[in-house]
Amino acid sequence: MCGLAGILRVHRPGCPPLPHQKSISEACLDILDDSIKHRGPDGAGRIRDRAIRPDGTVVDVALVHRRLSIIDLAGGWQPMVHVRQADGTGSLLRPDPRPVQQFPTIDATSLDPETDLIAVVFNGCIYNHRELRSELESLGHRFETDHSDTEVLVHGWRAWGPALQDHLDGMYAFLIWSRQEGRLAWGRDLVGEKPLYRSVAEDTCVLASTVPALVRCNRALGLPDIAPDEHRIEAWIRSGAGPVPLTRCHGIDPGSTHVAPVERQTGARDGHSSRRRTAATCARSIKLPDRAGHAKPDAARIALQLESAVRSRLDADVPLGVFLSGGLDSALIAAIAHKSRPDLRAFTVRMGHPAYDESDAAATTAAAIGIEHTMLDCQPTPAEDLIHLIEQLGQPFGDSSLLPTYWISRAAREHIKVALSGDGGDELFGGYRRHVINLPLNRWHTLLRLVPDILLDRRSPTSRSAYLARLAVAARHCGYEELLSIFPTPDLRRLLATAGAPPRASQPFTRIDDPLRYDFLSYLPDDLLCKTDTASMAVGLEVRAPLLARDLVETALRTPIEVLMPNGQRKGLLKQIARSYLPEQIIERPKRGFAIPIGQWFRTDFGSMRQVLFDHLESTDPFPGLAEAGVEINLRFVRKMLHEHDAAGQESLNPWRGRDHSQRLYLLLVLSIWTKWLARVRREHHDNPPPNPLPPSGTTLAKPQ
Repeated sequence: MCGLAGILRVHRPGCPPLPHQKSISEACLDILDDSIKHRGPDGAGRIRDRAIRPDGTVVDVALVHRRLSIIDLAGGWQPMVHVRQADGTGSLLRPDPRPVQQFPTIDATSLDPETDLIAVVFNGCIYNHRELRSELESLGHRFETDHSDTEVLVHGWRAWGPALQDHLDGMYAFLIWSRQEGRLAWGRDLVGEKPLYRSVAEDTCVLASTVPALVRCNRALGLPDIAPDEHRIEAWIRSGAGPVPLTRCHGIDPGSTHVAPVERQTGARDGHSSRRRTAATCARSIKLPDRAGHAKPDAARIALQLESAVRSRLDADVPLGVFLSGGLDSALIAAIAHKSRPDLRAFTVRMGHPAYDESDAAATTAAAIGIEHTMLDCQPTPAEDLIHLIEQLGQPFGDSSLLPTYWISRAAREHIKVALSGDGGDELFGGYRRHVINLPLNRWHTLLRLVPDILLDRRSPTSRSAYLARLAVAARHCGYEELLSIFPTPDLRRLLATAGAPPRASQPFTRIDDPLRYDFLSYLPDDLLCKTDTASMAVGLEVRAPLLARDLVETALRTPIEVLMPNGQRKGLLKQIARSYLPEQIIERPKRGFAIPIGQWFRTDFGSMRQVLFDHLESTDPFPGLAEAGVEINLRFVRKMLHEHDAAGQESLNPWRGRDHSQRLYLLLVLSIWTKWLARVRREHHDNPPPNPLPPSGTTLAKPQ
């Protein structure tokens, strides 16, 4: 796990480039480093290079890296730069140790222009790196490091180019510079475990592990402003997760590899001749399998794949453990890991609220497995921690389980540097209640829509009447997607309503036949994996998810839903597999989820949460910048939600007295924290503009397709 960033500048033939240090200033690299340094406390490095392409195009690149050392502590430094000689031999370059450097830098611009050079910065872990190393050595590649997975990417790119991604089992985001081609490539793992963001403006492309790196660097470069995006903001308010709600800022799609610059021929228009333009292109995209037309795999095969996935994720040169909750997924991972590593420790966080504490259940599981178990007492400061996490993430994030994930990561980091988790089990094997209810929702939505949800008791979000009301709303509006919404359509319309404007968020009922795949492609990467990465990397902890191993993912996605969930049983197939490792009472234990009593904290001011909620939502301008972007928040409705939420917490025989708005108020609080942070960053730039904004170079990099 690490942090990475890079800047690519393209100068068209006939436009003399500035010297490299001015084309990409050290100040800009400092900004990138400062925005990713929390992800890699163990090392820092940079590389600068320039390539001249055959058509005269000059390409400047600079890569920045922050390292969290996990594998090959001595040899896995980054950026990893490999130079190949004319006779096929090669060697790795290291920074010149003679000058005193805060950030060790390889300045490759001084090398011969014909030098065949590959440079890699990489975040994550390649779990099959030992097998790939052997395969590449058989092809004639010579390795210098002892067992660095980064060097596998270096030689893998030389051997396979963009097809490298077809060979990898891992969680990763990478930037790979090829001087010989004069191109930069970037890619992301199959599922989206590791983040990578991109901003493009005119001749410049900025990439980084974090959004703040792009926001701040764009301003330092004097490029067009990154601002709230109206349509993405509205989509985010519905679900609390999704694409980055900013203009000129895009997340890289999971399972894809892109390269830039490439020349594209545009067709003739209006009698004008065709012309060439410089752009980025998707050079590779992994296609996920479909369920239809494939044989049904048996439980024994999946069990073997799972055991192999767990073993491969135990490879580390630092202390490693496993997160253990009261649920099935983490218990199964812990049981299999304990077979391979009897010395492995399991870690559970003890929550202060008994309704949300799974420590007793986890202790029972640990005793049944025979694994050493450590109970962690977290010391939450939720208001302070929330502001810190949202500003570090640089985008709003509406899932309140971010906080307990951060607390267990922070507590576990005192003991270990790598943890295994059960992420992915619900999405791949059908673990959510909504996966069961989706079929009757599709079948009976015309009847369910007649249920008068406004007459139902919604004082408690976990009550049956509140869930029935949610189903009625889903049936009347967009269907399955509504079940994942924090702001259901009627509430979203009221929140975003403006005088004289037509109702928003109007979507017809949409039938979803494969809710597991829907969640795998959206909810898993946009919410759960983003949460895990944000919380763990804030404290320098690497979290690995064996259930997201590539072959296991592909097998699960091929398996018919009726096999994964026989007779509608949640995780039926996975439970069948688990019976070889766990006792029945653990397998059939009711699902609890990883949550906090956020609604109660808003009423009692635990950890100053009520104070921070009202300070933000009742401030003079709770959401700065949104109105300018075209998003009008109905503050009267926000105040009404605050009142209703308080009323729902009071004892009353009246089932219509108040309504629980726990997650909606949390989402609005996060939105306010984020917009205030963004406004502060933009204001700082306005007060201190860049002294020498970059002049245009005459080339345009196209926006993501």
